[in-house]
Amino acid sequence: MISLKHSAAPAASHLIQQRSPLKNPGSSSFAPLLPAKPSKSSMFTGKPLYISAIRSLCACTEQKSRGLKVKCQAYEADRSEPLREIHVPDIQQRSEAAQKLKIGIYFATWWALNVVFNIYNKKVLNAFPYPWLTSTLSLATGSLMMILSWATRIAEAPKTDFDFWKALAPVAIAHTIGHVAATVSMSKVAVSFTHIIKSAEPAFSVLVSRFLLGETFPVPVYLSLLPIIGGCALAAVTELNFNMIGFMGAMISNLAFVFRNIFSKRGMKGKSVSGMNYYACLSILSLLILTPFAIAVEGPKMWAAGWQKALVDIGPHFVWWVAAQSVFYHLYNQVSYMSLDEISPLTFSVGNTMKRISVIVSSIIIFHTPVQPINALGAAIAILGTFFYSQAKS
Repeated sequence: MISLKHSAAPAASHLIQQRSPLKNPGSSSFAPLLPAKPSKSSMFTGKPLYISAIRSLCACTEQKSRGLKVKCQAYEADRSEPLREIHVPDIQQRSEAAQKLKIGIYFATWWALNVVFNIYNKKVLNAFPYPWLTSTLSLATGSLMMILSWATRIAEAPKTDFDFWKALAPVAIAHTIGHVAATVSMSKVAVSFTHIIKSAEPAFSVLVSRFLLGETFPVPVYLSLLPIIGGCALAAVTELNFNMIGFMGAMISNLAFVFRNIFSKRGMKGKSVSGMNYYACLSILSLLILTPFAIAVEGPKMWAAGWQKALVDIGPHFVWWVAAQSVFYHLYNQVSYMSLDEISPLTFSVGNTMKRISVIVSSIIIFHTPVQPINALGAAIAILGTFFYSQAKS
């Protein structure tokens, strides 16, 4: 054992002395001399402090590699028990458990918000079939929420420059197209059908990356596309309320979101912006892009007439539906981008597949969507294919 003792003699007051020869030859056996620092209130007490012998670095490393607990103990001379014990593996286990709980909360919140958004979004579109304005209101609400959060310092504002917004521009264009196309699709067909077609996004990702970017993939990745394409085709031809505009809207949304992901990976490398603020900036820029097109395609006259009709048919609840779908759209996207900061792309891909299942099932139950057995089989094959894709690409 090594003793650290405060003595009355000034010359010996700052020496670390060896109490007795170490029995273990692998233990530390030297005692450095500390420089004297005279002070009225000394840190040392009248009792010597014994520190347990620490084995050599190699021995410590070997113990850690074997998963053994490494202890560091200190106690006073007249005590037989250590003052404190620290078990490193226990701390690591608690940290891992807390991280898993955090990811679980992210996923549960993400799925729940997405389900609620899709329900209110479909209710709004059934009563107010103007997807361009509905898409604009969703982006405007999210942008306003984040600007107020930055102004009140609830959230820290991102530090951006011209290069950041320049790199974000193509991402925002693709995001705007994908958002509007998906909303147009849901205004024409059932929510479940839109999400079945959108489960084919991995197929678009592989095809675009292969033929436009020249990337190659392992054979299992290509094989996983067969159930995705086959399942979506089976679901489309057996859909009772098939609509070509709704089908094409979902397909365009898939393609646009693939390009959004490609532009985001290429242009945003090295940009230190959190997931929450990244999506906020994306919403603001997408809003600026979308607003003039929404006015040109639909226009205030159509919106005013449609709004009055919806209020007459639905009542004041319609306003709540619009507000809810706008708020929940921003929240579910924000949580999904925040979760990317905590999990791997593979885990996110699996979570996205499970999200589609929850949306499809809940929308069928709530809206009483008629589903034929063969249609359900096509949906199941397509979703299973997306899961195989995420595993094959890992």
